[in-house]
Formats: sequence, structure tokens, C-alpha cells
Amino acid sequence: MQQPSFWGRIILYVALTVMLALSGTGCSSSSGEDEGKPGGATVNLIYYTIGEPDKDLKLVNDKINEILAKKIGVTITYVKVGWQEYEDRLNTMISAGTPFDVAFAQDFTGYAKRGAWLRLDDYLSTVGKDMYEVIDPVFWQGVRMDDGGIYGIPTNKELAVRQQWTYPDELVKKYDIDITKYNTLESLEPLLRMIKQKEPDYLPMELDKDSQNFFALDGYEYVIDKKLPLMVKSLDPNAPVVNIFETKEARQVLNTLRRYYKAGYINEDAALRENQKLKIGSKLFWKASDGGPLAVNSWSKDRGYKVVANAVTPELVTTESLRGGIMAVSAETKHPVESIKFLNLLNTDPEVRNLFNYGIEGVHYSLDENGQVVPIPPKDASGNPIPDETPGYTGVTYTQGNWFILKTMGGEFPDPLNKWDQFRSSNARVVKSSMLGFTPDLSMMPIQMQNIEMVWQKYYPSLMTGSVDIDTELPKFNQELKQAGLNEVRAEVQKQLDAWRMAHK
Repeated sequence: MQQPSFWGRIILYVALTVMLALSGTGCSSSSGEDEGKPGGATVNLIYYTIGEPDKDLKLVNDKINEILAKKIGVTITYVKVGWQEYEDRLNTMISAGTPFDVAFAQDFTGYAKRGAWLRLDDYLSTVGKDMYEVIDPVFWQGVRMDDGGIYGIPTNKELAVRQQWTYPDELVKKYDIDITKYNTLESLEPLLRMIKQKEPDYLPMELDKDSQNFFALDGYEYVIDKKLPLMVKSLDPNAPVVNIFETKEARQVLNTLRRYYKAGYINEDAALRENQKLKIGSKLFWKASDGGPLAVNSWSKDRGYKVVANAVTPELVTTESLRGGIMAVSAETKHPVESIKFLNLLNTDPEVRNLFNYGIEGVHYSLDENGQVVPIPPKDASGNPIPDETPGYTGVTYTQGNWFILKTMGGEFPDPLNKWDQFRSSNARVVKSSMLGFTPDLSMMPIQMQNIEMVWQKYYPSLMTGSVDIDTELPKFNQELKQAGLNEVRAEVQKQLDAWRMAHK
């Protein structure tokens, strides 16, 4: 057979190159300059977050992908894992090296120290520049780790999450109660006694096994979280690290809770009750919740009747409050650029952000004359609303990006139209903790940390709900904490805090 001429070989080479290029179209790419760009191959990201899987999750996922593919050439596999399962699921995935790209970063700090999250600094000056500029700078200060790096995208929301005590508006008006006068546990006693006597259908006080940080009322904050019972006075730049359960303030809190429990003010199952939303219409007088400005509106929706709230802690910014709602990129992702593009869009594009939060307009919600969101209740085959039916889709607002581009809520308990202006005003008033940005590294003490948490789980729920005798159980708790290594951990935290304070003078 005659060999092709020189020019024939050139033409054949070009033709083969074109054929090879065409044969690759339609496949998801894992690398290359067209990756994640409209007109190039679409990259699919795996995204995990917390929340009960919705009936319409796939429907919403499909709509999200339709928009993402057009705007940034990306799609996502949207996975929601239940509230009680998420922590274990995330830990298993990270430990086993299960592939994923983006996740809600529960225990953000712990996983960052394990190397689970991608360092984002370089991306935030390029493909993530827009979201870096719209998110409050204080949040970036809060998520920056000890090595100076940023490993997560904080939810741009209220800077200070305050503890607020809620009451039914109907009873407050009926008994002419000035709720602003009740700012300590002890002060509540006459109110709880009155409700038990005059309103027997109401539970005077609701607690659960996670309880509340009542120690914040005395100005304390946790150095990491409550499973390590080490605290520092927030506004004292020289305050020592203490085991909170050895302080006089804690003893007073525990004694008060015990007295309330024995009087029948607290629910009997408090030490076993999971932290979850109350059922619609629950007759409850006092409940503590953490939230920002106007959180009372969502609490009223959850209860099915109007509640009023009094904030009992200051507008204080802590490292813990800034790290409560973070999305992170897996350090093992094969699509770092696309992951940042997705997060950038979620934090800057109102269409995308509202879709994640509320679902599909016309299916899951409608807009009223003020442009506010009114949920569409689930309906039966005849088109009639189904009472108490779970909505087809519900976003978990604090886990999924910038709040300031969300539409506000209408309906029975509407948000004020200037809601986000009120949030900005609150953010401008905040006071920073003296420990803002400090995170101890306790990776060298895994056995002590594990043993301390086991002791905490054994005693904390019952002590902090008044369910057991304080004189008997508190000494046991503190003794077992010492045996588990709490004193060694406290000394290490104190050493690191002293060094951090010197470096930040």
C-alpha cells in the first residue's frame, strides 16, 4: 500500500486530533482549563449538609443544577443527613476518606486541626473574591486558624448570637409581666410558681439534655465547647482558665435548677430529651433559645402562636459564635476551583441562595404583595392543605451562606421589611470577646479529651437539668473529670492562651 505524502500525513494527523477531541465531549472533566466553565464540561460536586432529608430534595436539587450549570458550569449532588446522624456520618467519611467536595463543617475547628479542610486563602483573592468582600470581616477573623490560614466559609449573618428567654405573648399580657425584669435564673422563681398554680396546662420551664449555657449569664465562655468544661470570663483580658464546675457561680446555677426540678417546674424527662423543635401548639411558659435580632418571629412560627423574648446575654462576639455556621471544602477534593465557584455563587447570587433556603417559587412558597416569602402548605390529592404535614422542602438557614441576600418572611408572623438593616445595626454594636480568634490545639491529648467527654456525658445532662442531687453528684463529676485528665488539659490551654495573649497585645 502506498504511504501518504507529507501533506497527506499532516491532514491525517489533524483529522485524528479533531476526532479525539470530539470523542471527549459530554464527559465530566476532572482537570483542564475548561473545567467548571459554561460551555465546557460540567463538573459535579458532592455536597453534604445537616437536616432531615426532604421529600422534594431531588426536585430542588434538579432546579439548583439547572441554574448552576448555566451560570458556572457546575452541578451538585445535594445530600442532607439527619440532625442526630450528621456528626457521626461526617466523622466516618473524613476518617475513611470517602470522596466529597463541600460540607457543612460541624466541629469546624476539630476537623481543621485534623487537616480535613482545604486552605482557601489563595482562592479567596481570585474565584472567591466576591464572597470574601461581602462577608463581614469579623467573620474572617473568627475562622482564621492559628497558622494564619482560612479553612471555611462562614455564614454571613448576625455576629452575636444572644441567649433569649421566650414566653407566650398571651400569658405575658394576661398577667401583665414585664419580661425585661427577669435576667437571672433566681429571678424566675415567682413567675414559675405562679404559672404552675394558675396555668396547670402549661409546663413552666422546658430543658433538654444539651441544656443552656447558663454560665454565660455570669460572663463566661467556653474555650472550645461545653463538652470540655473549661471556661474564661469573656471580657477580662487576664482571666484564668477554670473548670466551670468548680466555681461558685456554677454551684448557684445547679442549686437553682435542682430546686426548680423538685418543685415540678422543669419537665421530668429533661435529662433524656433531645434538643429539637417543640410541637406546634405546645403549652410552654419559659424556654431559652439562642438567636439574633428578630429570631422571635421564627420561634413564634415554630410554636404556632406568638411568643415574646428578652435577651439576657450581651451582643458579644466569640470564636464559638463565629464558627457556628461554616461550609468547608474537603482537603481531598479534586475540584477545588469549582467548589469555590459554587460557594461564591451561593453567597452572592440571590436566585441561588433563596432557592437553597426556601425551595422553588410556586411549589414551596409564593411571594406576597411586599415580595415576602409565604410558604405553600403541603396539600392532598384534592388540593386541600394537610394539617401538621412536613413541608416538601426546608432549608437550614444558618448552614448555607449569606443571609443578607435572602428574601424576608411574610405570613402570620412577618419579618419587618427592614430586617437586614436591623441585623446590620446589631452587627455594628457588638463587643468582641477578649479571646476572639483563640483556639487551643489539643491534638496531643486525644486520650484525655475522649475520657473527659465520656465523663461529661455521664453527668452533665442530669446536673444541668436539676434531675439529681447536687451534693452527691457534683463532687463525683469533678473527681472523675480530674481522673480523666482535665487538670492537665486546663494547664495546656492556659499555657497556649498566655502565649496567644502575648502575641496579640
